[in-house]
Amino acid sequence: MIKITDLNINNKRVLIRSDLNVPIKNKTIKSYARIEASLPTIKYALSKNSQVILLSHLGRPIEGKYDENLSLKIISLYLKKILKNIEIIFIKDIPEKIEFKEKTLIILENVRFNIGEKNNSTELAKKYANLCDVFVMDAFGCIHRSHASTHSLAKQANKTCAGLLLIQELKYLKKALINPIRPMVSIVGGAKISTKFGILDKLLQISDYVIVGGGIANTFLAINNNIGKSLHESKFINKAKILKQKYNNLILPHDSKVVSEFHENADFITKKVFNISNNEEIIDFGNESAIKMAKIIKKAKTILWNGPVGVFEFKKFREGTEIIAKAIAKNKGLSIAGGGDTLAAIEMFKIKNKLSYISTGGGAFLKLIEGNTLPIIEELEKRSTFKKKE
Repeated sequence: MIKITDLNINNKRVLIRSDLNVPIKNKTIKSYARIEASLPTIKYALSKNSQVILLSHLGRPIEGKYDENLSLKIISLYLKKILKNIEIIFIKDIPEKIEFKEKTLIILENVRFNIGEKNNSTELAKKYANLCDVFVMDAFGCIHRSHASTHSLAKQANKTCAGLLLIQELKYLKKALINPIRPMVSIVGGAKISTKFGILDKLLQISDYVIVGGGIANTFLAINNNIGKSLHESKFINKAKILKQKYNNLILPHDSKVVSEFHENADFITKKVFNISNNEEIIDFGNESAIKMAKIIKKAKTILWNGPVGVFEFKKFREGTEIIAKAIAKNKGLSIAGGGDTLAAIEMFKIKNKLSYISTGGGAFLKLIEGNTLPIIEELEKRSTFKKKE
């Protein structure tokens, strides 16, 4: 696919679709990770004396309805603080045209306020395309969604290319998924196994070991054990059994921390997984299991991590996830992490600078691992017929 660095964007109108969907609470940005990851592409375009127009979504508003709490105004105010010498203009409604002015950054309002965004509207995409000479797709976290500001815009724009972040994301995932350096260890946590069968099957094929935690592990444990009132999906126990029988590299906990009542200050006891009572609930790996898994991680040359292995939000129940996270951080091989809860755990345990790469995408990260064909990637590859340095 064509990269932004392949095209001549000097003094051009460059529209960048970024992923600035950051967590906000009480009108305060709680994590700047996605903004920071988007900055290299924005700064590169500005360095070419271009006019940059920025698109992004934020949250899940009702289409066609303005919601002040999900306005990109807060993002524009933050960018004004960090891009000191750049004129930054926030525009609420999509203009018919924008007067060109070099080295300016124009931020348009949340794309999900616009009717037709989620339906991949060609009409809406044309409005965006009319504003630019070059469209740059840089929102890795959105490549699994065919929306007007992503897929349709990539088709309608005069010239379309990939941004620096998107290229970097694909580069690191390729390293892990195509001829990885072995041993390869994957760690998959989360609540629902029903949405992860494709990913688990793929990872079990290519990994030497796949460690599972959370509700996903509980569903596997329920095949042969009473797991009490633990979070799991009973309808998918048989499907989990088939997957478990198919592979011999699935690693499950052999002991767990359990509680009788689920709340932040509940007291836990550690039990073997075959000895859990009806009134008990699994909330974390037992230390024996976590330490055993940390030893497996220590020997890995390639690591893929998606999801915490326990209720890490509660201080008492985060030790399992912490042991796993710190084992990954100590590893000197290639380590790639992705997913919203994973990012929160990384920040909590202060290991951001210890990992090889942290993906900005959750769903996109998993879809690529699963091997799904993504329409936006296909479109970017089609557009590579354009001559470089146009």
